[in-house]
Formats: sequence, structure tokens, C-alpha cells
Amino acid sequence: MKERFGLITLKGQPVTLVGNGIQEGDTAPDFHVVNNNMKPFSFSSSGEKITIIASVPSLDTSVCDLEARRFNQEAAGLGPDIRILVISMDLPFAQKRWCAAAGIANVTTLSDYKDASFGTQYGVLIKEVRLLARAVFIVSPQRIVRYMELVKEVGQEPNYEMALDAARKLL
Repeated sequence: MKERFGLITLKGQPVTLVGNGIQEGDTAPDFHVVNNNMKPFSFSSSGEKITIIASVPSLDTSVCDLEARRFNQEAAGLGPDIRILVISMDLPFAQKRWCAAAGIANVTTLSDYKDASFGTQYGVLIKEVRLLARAVFIVSPQRIVRYMELVKEVGQEPNYEMALDAARKLL
């Protein structure tokens, strides 16, 4: 598996990302994760919609909490042709509990805890801590990556406006 060192930092320290990096124009790879009910979720069989994929380290942290809440709020105004997936290494039970406590109803949270399939396919698995890097991918219905942001410092929020604009342009 390919490793890339120093593209991002965690608390100011460079870390290693495992997997091939995804760039704009690439075909979005399939991945297999688990939903909040412990059921398998496959990206390739999830339907053809514009998809915002937000990769976060853990919903139990302040920045990830803010990000997921922000995307949940934005999702309400995006319409039925855009869906938002928030993927972390959190266990599905923790994600389900967090969603209930936070009133999350407009985004789908998914867990990559089992195989790190998403993390390695999209090149966002942090080797040193086995968490996902903070990143946003906008994928067209034809499964082409149209926008990608790998946030340089894991503790920073992504550029919401650019991601949302990229998704809206695909409508």
C-alpha cells in the first residue's frame, strides 16, 4: 500500500497517509463501510447522485462535530439530487448515539472502522493513529471526483463554501 508522508499535520506534526491519493478528474473508487445499524454500505451500489463525502477523524471531537453539524444544516437546502456522507472510524454505535444527540437527520454517517476501505481507497487513512484525515470529496453521478480538499491540519475545518459551490455546479 502506498504511503505519503507530510501532506498533512496532526497537532502540528507531519503524519503518514496510507493509500493512493485521489485527485479531481479521477474516477471515485468504490469502498465498503458500515452504516449506523451495522449494515454494509457500498458506494458503488448506493445510487447515482451528486455526493459530498466528508472524511473526519472522530465525531466525538469538537471540529468534527462542528463540521458534521454544518453539513447537516447545509444539506437541508441542497435538494434531493445531492447527498452528504460523513465517514469516520467511529464505531457505528457511537455514530448513531452522536446523531441522535445532535439531531442529525440530513447527512448519512458511515463507519470505516472494520477494514479502512474508504481510508485506503481515498488515501486518507492516517497511519500513526488509524483515523481518517479531514478531507472533502465532491463526486458526480458518473462517479468522477469534481472537487477535493485535503485539509492541511487535521484540527482545521474544510472550506465549506468551495465544497458546496462545487456540488451546486453539478446540478
